[in-house]
Amino acid sequence: MAPVLEARGLVRRYGPIHAVNQISFGLEEGELLTVFGPNGAGKTTLLGMLAGSFRPHAGEIRLRGEPRDAAATDWRREIGLLSHQTFLYGALTARENLTFFGKLYDLQDLGDRVDTRLEQVGLRGEADRRVHGFSRGMRQRLALARTLLHDPSLVLLDEPFTGLDVHASALLREVLGQLKDGRRTVVLVTHNLIEGLQLADRVAIQVEGRFAFLGARHEIPGGSEEAFYRRWVDGGGRATA
Repeated sequence: MAPVLEARGLVRRYGPIHAVNQISFGLEEGELLTVFGPNGAGKTTLLGMLAGSFRPHAGEIRLRGEPRDAAATDWRREIGLLSHQTFLYGALTARENLTFFGKLYDLQDLGDRVDTRLEQVGLRGEADRRVHGFSRGMRQRLALARTLLHDPSLVLLDEPFTGLDVHASALLREVLGQLKDGRRTVVLVTHNLIEGLQLADRVAIQVEGRFAFLGARHEIPGGSEEAFYRRWVDGGGRATA
């Protein structure tokens, strides 16, 4: 059976700079790949390419074995993206925000879906509050509910722990665990070493557009996951002895 997601030789340039440079990997159902790396390594650009926001200058992306056609739109229903932008409307309530996005996907049983997702992210009691009064962490949780509203098979998360307190971080870990149990495939970009490693089935370290390391969590060499990661960060994107 073909992987849910497969990247083959992805390249994305900005002038002479290769933000993504020959990245390849595949993920099966229920696998979670955590991507670490220093600032400027091209991690957000990689997620944007996987989500269809950016076209690769070279390489291809396959979903369930089929090359993704940028001109088609049906594949977008399989993808949920949580980015630095929440895409929420402050003048609307939490419930109204999710209802609006649900109608864009023409979802059935929308009221039940909205209630379920609000409960999942711990915002059921805030459903009828306008979003402009939400804290940064609450907005992040509501954006996660929006990301998952249409039950995507591939979930892409860019720094989802940013702005979350201890309680909300624990809730997010629980949600991600539910996604894996539900056979959802996840790509998680984060600087949060502890959370990212706990959740990961596979780990990548992206440096200057490339994957300097890609493997199962237990394959991280050197006996110390943190020490291995710090080699890249403290070395400014270069391996240090």
